Amino acid sequence: MRYHIETIPVLDAYGAQSECPLCDLQRHVEQSYVESFLGASVMEPAVRIEVNQKGFCGPHFNKLYRLQNRLGLALITHTQLMKTLDNLRANPPKKATICKRKTVPAAPETCMVCDRMNHTMERYLRTVLHLWKTNGEFQKMFNESKGHCLTHYQKLRQTADGDWRMKNDRSFSAALYQLQVSNMERIEQELKRFTEKFDYRNTDAPWGETKNSLERAINKLRGKHIEARDKS
Repeated sequence: MRYHIETIPVLDAYGAQSECPLCDLQRHVEQSYVESFLGASVMEPAVRIEVNQKGFCGPHFNKLYRLQNRLGLALITHTQLMKTLDNLRANPPKKATICKRKTVPAAPETCMVCDRMNHTMERYLRTVLHLWKTNGEFQKMFNESKGHCLTHYQKLRQTADGDWRMKNDRSFSAALYQLQVSNMERIEQELKRFTEKFDYRNTDAPWGETKNSLERAINKLRGKHIEARDKS
């Protein structure tokens, strides 16, 4: 098949056999965008203008801060502060009248990293569908994977439901559903055995696949937020 910029990362992610390939892709995309904003793009006028308009959400400000590029972050934060101050000065409190009350400007709810990351992930979701329909090797890889977190499972279903090529072919949705159920059942059993290991009667029983089942169960339910510990 013809490989392109979205195809190779998707193939690599599903080949890694993680609990959610799309979580792994999202982490990589997020990190690349966070790092880019503190690289050469810091001095690009177009980027500074967009930062002034959108800014960053709290979690991504925190990720930017943790990169330890204090000068780069200070530069883009300073321009955003100046723009915010201009907006505040343009909206001073005025004497209320019976007819009209001046509303206080709301805090921005946008984020440059979130916007770009979401846009890229939407392309990856469509790429998954395209590969499943056109590449038998990927379809086999997909069907033998460990499924997805619930968030990305729902997003894949929504993407498939909105794809005109899938209107009369529900095979992808059926395969996705079966994959999710079977892997949720697998983790449920692993987590059950994890809890049973704390019974003194099972002290000598091997941990096996249950060792990091708690972390993997949480990530399966809410997306990859916790790093699974070594199974050994």
